[in-house]
Amino acid sequence: MSQQIPTKSSKICPTCGTRLSEDATRCLVCGRTFSKEQKKENAKSIQGPRMPELTLTLPIALGLMIIILGIGAGVVFAVLQGTGRVLEPTLPATVTLTPTSSATPTASTTPSPLPTFTPLPPIEYQVQDGDFCSSIAAFFNVSIQSIVLQNNLPADCGTLRIGQTLLIPQPTPTASPLPTSTLSGADATEAACEKYVYTVSENDTLSGIAASFNVSINSIKEYNGLTRDMVFQSEVITIPLCERLPTPGATPTPTLPPPYAAPNLLLPANGTSYMSGDEIITLQWASVGELRANEAYAVTIEDITDGTGKKLTEYVTDTKFIVPDDFKPTENVPHIIRWSILPVRQSGSTQDGEAIYEVFGTLSEQRVFSWWGVGTSTNN
Repeated sequence: MSQQIPTKSSKICPTCGTRLSEDATRCLVCGRTFSKEQKKENAKSIQGPRMPELTLTLPIALGLMIIILGIGAGVVFAVLQGTGRVLEPTLPATVTLTPTSSATPTASTTPSPLPTFTPLPPIEYQVQDGDFCSSIAAFFNVSIQSIVLQNNLPADCGTLRIGQTLLIPQPTPTASPLPTSTLSGADATEAACEKYVYTVSENDTLSGIAASFNVSINSIKEYNGLTRDMVFQSEVITIPLCERLPTPGATPTPTLPPPYAAPNLLLPANGTSYMSGDEIITLQWASVGELRANEAYAVTIEDITDGTGKKLTEYVTDTKFIVPDDFKPTENVPHIIRWSILPVRQSGSTQDGEAIYEVFGTLSEQRVFSWWGVGTSTNN
């Protein structure tokens, strides 16, 4: 039995991997040299305990991240709710609608914004012979005070010079009201008719109901769209009280039509100037409709020049009126004449037989025109 010779310990060259003896100081293959410190590197290192490794796929990692964020948000919400800074979300109350036959829905409309206007620039006007602040103010339909303030004039406005340039403020236009629906003659009569809603009783007949309310059977049938001459118990019908039959010996009262709208003035245009007192001035306006036998237009003409006080009101059925000769100014100074039209209706007569009129419509706009007289000028 041969004796086994123990082998020397060896080491591995870290450069080329050649196995060498433990005491070798140089690698015979790659020529690397070893020092004493490098010998210690070959000593077996002692490794400490390692943490267990966990490998996750991307979907699982994202799911865990969402769960962690949700738990964190719940914790923050609970903390803020405990401090009173977060309110519990409340669900809107459930409303149960019970349909009723008497309720009528009303449509709510959003009002349109009213138009606004920019103030107009003042008008330049040169003072002429015979002009006064009052006549200029009436001609331009402004106040004397506005002319005084616009031109820094004395309060009495008595220092005007011929050829002086004045700034006349223009009144700010007012927005016209929105148009309203106007009922026709038939609709107005229908709306004005007084009605009574009647429920038919057990022993009622159509002729008996008509006799009780003094209304004809045909009127009841027309108002209710009936084609039969009988009614049934609990049936609801409308009685047109405005069509009651006249009482024997009494005069029936006719249903009055609606009043007329304001007449639209045509000529002369507002602010027209007539330089000759011999001119024939004709006032014209548009018709408001076919006038009845007792209706007319009230034409009002007024000289608003200071100290005059002349005023005239005439009643005509035509849509034009010639200003009478006795209304012409006699001084060689401009007179401011204002005129308007009003629909009226005759309501009676005086003991002398003159008609008495009452307002039966809307007053038209008021226009002015200037009129120079034919007399001798009193100004130097």
